[in-house]
Amino acid sequence: MFEARSIQAKIGLQLLVTLLAIPYLLPLVAMVQGSLAGKGWGNFEAVLAVPGLWQFFLSSVIISASVIAIVYVVTMLASFGFAKLHIRNKEVYFWLLLACLTLPEVVLLAPLFATAISLGVYDTYWSVILPLAALQVPFAVLLARNFIDGIPNELFEAARVDGANSFRGFIYLVIPLTRPIAAAILIFTLIGAWNNYLLPLVFLQDPAKQTITLLPSYFIGQFSNDQTKVLASAVLTAIPEVLAYLFLQRLFERGLAAGAIK
Repeated sequence: MFEARSIQAKIGLQLLVTLLAIPYLLPLVAMVQGSLAGKGWGNFEAVLAVPGLWQFFLSSVIISASVIAIVYVVTMLASFGFAKLHIRNKEVYFWLLLACLTLPEVVLLAPLFATAISLGVYDTYWSVILPLAALQVPFAVLLARNFIDGIPNELFEAARVDGANSFRGFIYLVIPLTRPIAAAILIFTLIGAWNNYLLPLVFLQDPAKQTITLLPSYFIGQFSNDQTKVLASAVLTAIPEVLAYLFLQRLFERGLAAGAIK
């Protein structure tokens, strides 16, 4: 891994990283400034006074937690199979899975809508959870496979000598050793599930089941468009993601570094 040893190199690297971060920080600063414009903290009070706000948060938590659980289980099992098990034509299956990354969400709306109606899950959390999980799995497998592939095969061979089968090797070796990449997958999946706007808008018609991403629409109407409250809604919506990243920052960075494409 690249490491700056001299003071000049460290200063130069810090300046470079700061310059690269500025374009990403400016929209966040503008969002916070805009949320405090006009009535100031009164914008946040108006957002917190929206009827059913905490139900929106609860719906987002239920959907995000379910998506994270499904993506984690499916990703770890699939990545272990692609990386360590002898499966016929597994590379073909892997690249077919990656091909799903090219499918935009909008293209899938019509078939997903028809499937939700036929299965009787329309206007339920499952109509959002299952498509979101399916959309997150390919990228998560891409990250996790490279990480698991870096685990020495000698560990699995030693486990087999001790009488452990593939499943026990997965439980007692892969799961404990993949915590860094699991943190990265958790963050990416949380961002994708928590921020999703289109699927809850289409598949959740019951107001009690709508998610926090639909909150800004309460301040946008045919004859009104209160951007300060829209930005205040965006700030409140982003808080859980920021907190999750801060708590998992070290594991997240380690996971990305080890799971990067070689």
